[in-house]
Amino acid sequence: MNMVSESIVKDMALAHNGHLKIDWVKEHMPVLNRIRDRFEKEQPFAGLKVAISLHLEAKTAYLAKVVQAGGAEVTITGSNPLSTQDDVCAALVEDGIRVFAKYNPDPAEYKEHLIKTLETRPDLIIDDGGDLVTILHSERRDLLSQVRGGAEETTTGILRLKALEKEGKLEFPMVAVNDAFCKYLFDNRYGTGQSVWDGINRTTNLVVAGKTVVVVGYGWCGKGVAMRAKGLGAKVIVTEIDAIKAVEAYMDGFEVMPMSEAAKYGDYFVTVTGNRDVIRKEHFEVMKDGAILSNAGHFDVEVNKVELDALSTSRRIVRKDIEEFVMADGRKVYLLAEGRLVNLAAGDGHPAEIMDMTFALQAVSLAYVNEQYKAIGKQVLNVPYELDAMVAQYKLEALGIGIDKLTDEQKSYLDSWVE
Repeated sequence: MNMVSESIVKDMALAHNGHLKIDWVKEHMPVLNRIRDRFEKEQPFAGLKVAISLHLEAKTAYLAKVVQAGGAEVTITGSNPLSTQDDVCAALVEDGIRVFAKYNPDPAEYKEHLIKTLETRPDLIIDDGGDLVTILHSERRDLLSQVRGGAEETTTGILRLKALEKEGKLEFPMVAVNDAFCKYLFDNRYGTGQSVWDGINRTTNLVVAGKTVVVVGYGWCGKGVAMRAKGLGAKVIVTEIDAIKAVEAYMDGFEVMPMSEAAKYGDYFVTVTGNRDVIRKEHFEVMKDGAILSNAGHFDVEVNKVELDALSTSRRIVRKDIEEFVMADGRKVYLLAEGRLVNLAAGDGHPAEIMDMTFALQAVSLAYVNEQYKAIGKQVLNVPYELDAMVAQYKLEALGIGIDKLTDEQKSYLDSWVE
């Protein structure tokens, strides 16, 4: 099979640099390397087709190669127009993986790539934001019959899956990888926390210390963004709709207030809610001159770009991934990476060591679904705890860290109601 002729990529001449990127992350993903060794021996996906939609950069590429090592015929596409890296795509094609992805395709091309990925008729899928699942359950139901199940990466995707499940319309089992301990405790918190500021700092080349950062949403991603902002010397304000999370942010030492108030003070804004229009017209109207807006939620709907454009008298690109909007009173507001994921659209995403754990979970969850899909039924399920704990144990072993184990007497004590 000629993957070059079957794929859609920008330029195969870029492959060499893509291989270097993939080789680099492989050296820093010991957990996934261990899973790969296991897959090569056990061949859990022998004879099966796997479709993947994720942010298509080097770490994702290595996950695709690990799944391929388990015997799968792999097809991959991007999950965000601005996070695809063309050199990585070319390298994957050379490695025998079918790719439908380019950096910054227009909306029609992006949709075409998703559909072409599904037209390979996969047995299993790995999704990010629910794009593959949504197409399968709407306009391309003709491609549903062969799908055994899959795994979902993000909060946004899980919300969409649970909506399908609630309506009784979910047609196959999906593992909520985002809800696993080894995902949200590390990927969402430390991964998002670091990579968001990597993206913002790389793009703006401005200081963070002494400035005010408004973090919109205090879930695990928001916690990480706020923690890293504080570490960079910023004053941090958190906005929330959840009273419990708001109290948590307050106890963590951050100011908490409604966005209508926070909008007046922010130098940087980072949205991490998974919801739409969390920064909108009434907020733009009171922002300081020079305010910088960014998003770390899955879709580019958290900052209302239509209302921002309507309020402005002019707009222009002032630096790569920075667009300036001039308000009627002369104030300037800046939007990073078109309001898309700032850590991926304007950066390289989470550190390799963090994605090592998340993608290990993706790989073993996919194998679990393949083994158990008939028994599981059509539902959204959590990653089994034993898989979560296994990934954590592999991580500890890679770090050379040992931990204690319960004695038989301690196990008996914990299992008994008698002292």
